Amino acid sequence: MWKWLHPYAKTEKTYWLCQTLLPWFSVLGLVALITGAIWALAFSPADYQQGDSYRIFHIHVPSAILSKSLYMGMAIAAFVGLVWQVKTAFMSMMAIAAVGAVVTFVSLVTGSAWGKPMWGTWWEWDARMTSQLVLLFLFFGVMSLYKSFEDKQQASKAAGVMAIVGIINLPIIHYSVEWWNTLHQGATLMKLDKPSMPLEMLLPFFVSLVGWSSACGAIVLLRIQNEILRREMKRPWVIALAQQNVTQSNTATK
Repeated sequence: MWKWLHPYAKTEKTYWLCQTLLPWFSVLGLVALITGAIWALAFSPADYQQGDSYRIFHIHVPSAILSKSLYMGMAIAAFVGLVWQVKTAFMSMMAIAAVGAVVTFVSLVTGSAWGKPMWGTWWEWDARMTSQLVLLFLFFGVMSLYKSFEDKQQASKAAGVMAIVGIINLPIIHYSVEWWNTLHQGATLMKLDKPSMPLEMLLPFFVSLVGWSSACGAIVLLRIQNEILRREMKRPWVIALAQQNVTQSNTATK
């Protein structure tokens, strides 16, 4: 069942897979982000209660959704690395960690900016905001633990264990509005019945979500490639790739 994954345990194969996917993610992310931003800011109607301030929703909610998705992706990569000893999985784990931390930070900042006009405060220690802050600390913790070891194999294993343990925070974030009395409202989009948003607001949101997802995917792919080149710089295929790039650069400048 998993035989199709076996070739990507090799760093060279993973590098070229990233190189193949990168243009697709980059173009889709750029187009969707621009389209979603223009649609949300210029054409989407204002909310009848929140007015134009609700438009930050198109940044805050995609970043909040992606922060959890990226953490789950990091934890899955850690699990694959620990169970099957796949070093490219550990490289992917660390590539995702930094992107996840930035996205989580964006969700916290935009949430505070949205909360000020709506709730009258920049920050409140309610369950969802606090658990989202814990998620940011978990991303930082994984990166810090990895950096604290000189032996990168041991560093990957220690960071991987922390990433997996931190999964327990994800259901807390998701169900916090149901388990506790918080400032956040219940589910608007991710629910079984009809979403509580009109179509003219919902469509630009999904375009923005695709843009954010694709852009994050492109950055993760770049970071995986950089991590591979950094760790494998003495391998023959990396040296040959560097020589090829130098030759092409010299040819282009002539």
